[in-house]
Amino acid sequence: MHGARLPLLFLAAVVTVTLATGACPNSREAATEPMNMTINLPEPRLDGDVSVEKAIEERRSIRSYTEGPLSLTDVSQLLWSAQGITDEARNFRAAPSAGATYPLELYAVAGEVDDLEPGVYKYNPADNELVGVLEGDVRRDIYEAALRQDPVRDAPVVLVFTAVYERTTGRYGERGIRFVHMEIGHAAQNVYLQAGALGLGTVVIGAFDEDATARIMGLPEEEKALYLIPVGRM
Repeated sequence: MHGARLPLLFLAAVVTVTLATGACPNSREAATEPMNMTINLPEPRLDGDVSVEKAIEERRSIRSYTEGPLSLTDVSQLLWSAQGITDEARNFRAAPSAGATYPLELYAVAGEVDDLEPGVYKYNPADNELVGVLEGDVRRDIYEAALRQDPVRDAPVVLVFTAVYERTTGRYGERGIRFVHMEIGHAAQNVYLQAGALGLGTVVIGAFDEDATARIMGLPEEEKALYLIPVGRM
């Protein structure tokens, strides 16, 4: 794990629950298979029914969700708000990035999304599509890795932000670590506001076992998991 990214209290919590083995308590990683498919996402809406001002006023962390799936259109809108392309000529994204280095990667851990099989998908902003990574519903396993926080278990989809630090530190040195953390805050706030505009609830979660999450999702070694963002109906 990257030494500059986790507060000491969280590290202590992880040590407490993992004991000497590094495993989550009562973890049971789901049987998964690699997924070789892409899903074209609906085009994002650029004008909604809720103003930016109203979305800011009503922004809250929502930890309880009602039953029912999300639509693929909703998931597409959420992904676009976080990392979507907003300037095709220059490939600028919805959230600012130091030097346009774009260290963030974004995944959808889907369990109950209309027209989307349960699995782990990586968002490709350039083509507004999902790229299949793993088949199967791994939300329960992510829940265990997240110290059994109910929103992760109950949400129909969990967005997972990861970062490739070297994209930014390669230009800015150690200060680039700070820039990556600033950037993920920008992107996460976009998800909050977009969820609110869609009438959905969300909460950002930073307390989780990064190594277990990386193993469950099959993340590349260079990607470090930073944020879990469950989204569901209120």
